[in-house]
Amino acid sequence: MCESCNCNHAEETSKKSKRPSWDRYFMDIALVAASRSNCSRRHVAAVVVKDQRIISTGYNGTPRGIKNCDEGGCPRCNSNVPSGHNLGECLCSHAEENSITQAAYHGIALKGATLYTTFSPCLMCAKMIINAGIKEVVYQERYSIDDVSTKLLQDAGVTVRALED
Repeated sequence: MCESCNCNHAEETSKKSKRPSWDRYFMDIALVAASRSNCSRRHVAAVVVKDQRIISTGYNGTPRGIKNCDEGGCPRCNSNVPSGHNLGECLCSHAEENSITQAAYHGIALKGATLYTTFSPCLMCAKMIINAGIKEVVYQERYSIDDVSTKLLQDAGVTVRALED
């Protein structure tokens, strides 16, 4: 107990140290958003942030107005095709794609923003990230087929990094 102000500074310091970093905070929000995914294979989400403020979110699933994946909307996702195969047959939009198009739908510019995603982006999403002007991508887990997309992002000057806890 502090004699000068009659409070417990040690307890206050302990509470402050439990406060998550900005990276952890935004990734935790992405993880919650991933729970909204209707994909029957993998739940992925992305959160776009500018000036420490969320400006758009997205999760993977079928496009607006199409039967949800988990209700049979995407034949590929409801088959036993191995992960990473026949991706051109998938009807689902990716989380990064949805976060970018959701911003466009509402007229929000993404230039200079940071995208937090639960999985590193695929090639298609990497191209969208570059063209949207996003400057940084932070991911939680590495997608097994992201070598080309990661190099493309880096070649375009987009910072790509794994979340470090």
